[in-house]
Amino acid sequence: MEDAEMGDGSPKHFDRKQAVYQNLDERYVIHGERYRGQQYSQIYFTRLHHMRNLLNSLVPKWKPHLPVHTILGLEEGKECIIIGTMYKHMKLKSSILDEYSKERSTVPLVKPHNFMHPDDHLILEDESGRVKLAGTFLAPSVYVTGIVVALHGKETSDGDFFVQDVLEAGLPPQIEQPLDLREDKHVVFISGLSVGSSMFNPLQFQLLVDHITGHLGDENEQSIASQIVRVVIAGNSVQISQGILSGQTLAPKDQSRLTEPIKEFDISLIQLAAAMPVDIMPGPSDPANFSLPQQPLHRCLFPGASVYNTFLSCTNPHQFELDDVLFLGTSGQNIDDLSKYSDAKDKLEFMERTLKWRHLAPTAPNTLGCYPYTDKDPFLIESCPHVYFVGNQDKYETRLLQGPEKQLLRLICIPRFCETGVAVVLNLRTLECHALSISTKLDS
Repeated sequence: MEDAEMGDGSPKHFDRKQAVYQNLDERYVIHGERYRGQQYSQIYFTRLHHMRNLLNSLVPKWKPHLPVHTILGLEEGKECIIIGTMYKHMKLKSSILDEYSKERSTVPLVKPHNFMHPDDHLILEDESGRVKLAGTFLAPSVYVTGIVVALHGKETSDGDFFVQDVLEAGLPPQIEQPLDLREDKHVVFISGLSVGSSMFNPLQFQLLVDHITGHLGDENEQSIASQIVRVVIAGNSVQISQGILSGQTLAPKDQSRLTEPIKEFDISLIQLAAAMPVDIMPGPSDPANFSLPQQPLHRCLFPGASVYNTFLSCTNPHQFELDDVLFLGTSGQNIDDLSKYSDAKDKLEFMERTLKWRHLAPTAPNTLGCYPYTDKDPFLIESCPHVYFVGNQDKYETRLLQGPEKQLLRLICIPRFCETGVAVVLNLRTLECHALSISTKLDS
């Protein structure tokens, strides 16, 4: 609840609006599974099995006159369809063997931010075998290892498969957006706070907290703040100096340097959780497991905020419903990894591709760490969200995406707050969103 001074001097009360919340993170939670030396091949088998069934159901509408063959069953010159997992052979992709051969190597080892090369080529594989893909129909720069597609083409005399057309799974089906949302309610997304880093500006973050909790501004500002029904913090909330984490026993002064950023962040979380529900997701720099899906940050890290039942520590990826609007998001690792191994005009295009491939993290486990599941692939996207967000990006970007079956969803790139001072505000009723920019610089 917020107070604002009325014209006669008496305070006006604003009650914060509420939204019905359902957490859908269960599929990303690892329950007592133990690593018993299992290989990652099981994830690929599960992915191929699920996606092949899906693509087989779409093929009759796509190319009803063509037979579907396994790769081993290809015959030279005969047009057919094959379904398999894409593998991208990359000349610049780093290998663990390079670490051991660097003393003898005459070529200097560089670490490019993007590993693409003109000589990259694509291979398709299923349980029966693999075949190199030929022709100019598929651009290797668009695809990555791990996606499952159906290809129309024929085997050449060289034993390659000449591709004439491609079928991707496309946007998944979507539950219609509820039409009975008559009032404006807002969700605020924050990412990349990096409390404890040299980039972090405590005043800037405090101004943001004060603004969204209703402690700043006039009556109109407070009225808008009262419409915020949830805050989602999408990863990289704290930055702990890597120099401290050397594996050695910490001196008392280093212990305080280790815990100080988390304590400072907890103080801000208390203010937020006292005013509204807060979801916090782990990111690459947070004290959580490295591989996806990242498990919730332990509540003992936030002794102050975790007292509130409005404080919820979530997984990354994070999926939830708010007034029947479906949200799906990550802290950015899946999209950042795609940008290293493929090319697009912007990060939103990478996001769109993951939806059309129906897989949240197609490069896992090849170049993106993930848990070695044996019986499922939790990153498969079975239902199209209404809002798809990724955190820790360079800049704020958004687009409203419309699918062929009347799917309508909002794509959001949440910028790093410590660098941009920008949070993102989404209207639940209209799916419109805008940047909320906080600046502490005084114009001279």
